[in-house]
Amino acid sequence: MRRPPVTKAGAERLRKELDRLKSEERPAVINAIAEARAHGDLKENAEYHAAKEQQGFIEGRISDLERTLSNAEVIDVAKLNPGARVVFGALVELEDLESGKQLKYQIVGDIEADIQKQLISVSSPIARALIGKEEGDVVDVVAPGGEREYEILSVSYSS
Repeated sequence: MRRPPVTKAGAERLRKELDRLKSEERPAVINAIAEARAHGDLKENAEYHAAKEQQGFIEGRISDLERTLSNAEVIDVAKLNPGARVVFGALVELEDLESGKQLKYQIVGDIEADIQKQLISVSSPIARALIGKEEGDVVDVVAPGGEREYEILSVSYSS
């Protein structure tokens, strides 16, 4: 089984989340459960049930993060030297040739992808179309919204 890739920065974000969950969230929910228990009858205690549900979510997320971090292959993007070629970890600036709109994305692992932060999954249609291409190339991207044509304006790498 292939280990899922994650950037060094992405692994650090996941470790910080794991540390926060263990050091802040977990103790807080344990205190909330203890406090709710002190109120008596647990059958009709909404605070208790909400705290238990939150505890389940936190423990599940901790488990997911620990499993993800132990299985992931951390790739230090700053140590890559592919030049102007697009590979995993690349920060790519594109121009939509139809609208003229400029976009900037970093190609990251599935586990750290977040379109709101311009982090796109290496397995997404746009990333798959970009991999192996270079600055100045024009790529056709077949996505759920239809086919788009982009020009690669720049490719850079930083950690």
